[in-house]
Amino acid sequence: MAPHISGSQSSLREANKALLSDAITKYGAMTQVELAENTGLSTATVSILVRQLVDDGLFTTTDTVRSGRRATLVSIARKMGIGVGVAIERHSLSICVTDFSLTVLAEHSMPLAFGHKPDSTLIQAARLIHETIDSIGAQIDEIASIMVAIAAPVDWKHQQIGVRRILPDWDDIDVVAHFKNSFHCAIFIDNDANAAAIAEHKQGVAANLSNFLYVHAGDGVGSAMFINNDIYRGSMGLAGEIGHVQVDPFGDICVCGNRGCLDTVVSEQRLTQVLSFTHGSITLDDLIQGALNSDAGCRRVISDAAVRIGTVVAQTCISMDPQSIVVGGTLTKARDIFLEPLQQSVQRLLFPDAVAPIRIISSDNPENNVALGAALASIELAPSVSI
Repeated sequence: MAPHISGSQSSLREANKALLSDAITKYGAMTQVELAENTGLSTATVSILVRQLVDDGLFTTTDTVRSGRRATLVSIARKMGIGVGVAIERHSLSICVTDFSLTVLAEHSMPLAFGHKPDSTLIQAARLIHETIDSIGAQIDEIASIMVAIAAPVDWKHQQIGVRRILPDWDDIDVVAHFKNSFHCAIFIDNDANAAAIAEHKQGVAANLSNFLYVHAGDGVGSAMFINNDIYRGSMGLAGEIGHVQVDPFGDICVCGNRGCLDTVVSEQRLTQVLSFTHGSITLDDLIQGALNSDAGCRRVISDAAVRIGTVVAQTCISMDPQSIVVGGTLTKARDIFLEPLQQSVQRLLFPDAVAPIRIISSDNPENNVALGAALASIELAPSVSI
């Protein structure tokens, strides 16, 4: 008779397996000794768990040499090929690699300077893809498809930036052609909010929702409309651009050329500028940390931003009628300081006697869901593949 394994022992074993998987996803293929050092588990425990994960088809091992000695290199098993998601945002560059079982094989990210230029950013992106693929022991020719998600409206039909001047210096950049020159596979571009919504629908808090509005609140605001289990893009791929809904007819001129757009009152520059007299030069992360540390001024700025965003989100919901609103992006790190006034603002402007009020759900992966969604979408769009 097989020995009985208690629930606590089984839970510990699964937790330790998750530690190993998380370490390889974050840092790439490692030897068993390196895994033990990284996770704090004993080498004996690592050896047993790796053997089990190999038997389950989740890990693969190969022989290697470290410091002149033979060692066992451990990596996540790849199925059929690789999809790569690239998230180019205003302050960061992120890469996510998945296989055709939608298993995340690796995630890497790096900061970008404010106002980063396309040439250097695209070169960095290509380099980071090579480094990430190499870190999992894969080859570049295993990549079936790459999806690039950018913080700008995207004309999905023509695969180009859909509105000029939104991303300075990027208007005439052919992102698809750049990546095709470096990687001989299918290349696609999409808006960052659309990519994040795909991540939430496939592996996140919206997995059981067929109709939802995704709101990406960070340095500026965007959204994605998920209708009947698919992204609704509109005729030019510009649906969901709530950051360019007018909230102040006499407000500042927006980068899109209109006046008083939502983005002009909730961008990082505007939110931090409000506190410049009392707090000096700060970043959005500083603002959020201050709010979490009970700084009254920081809490007020975030709360006010939530109310402004909620007003536009409510108007969108009246037109769309989603089951739920999923919220991601940097501002969600402020937790209830942001989410509660957002909820109140939305509910105040919706139908008060609705039988089923719209729920607001915070993403479990609010900052990394763009690259993940791009990777998952790349798998779905890869030629001659059905998942």
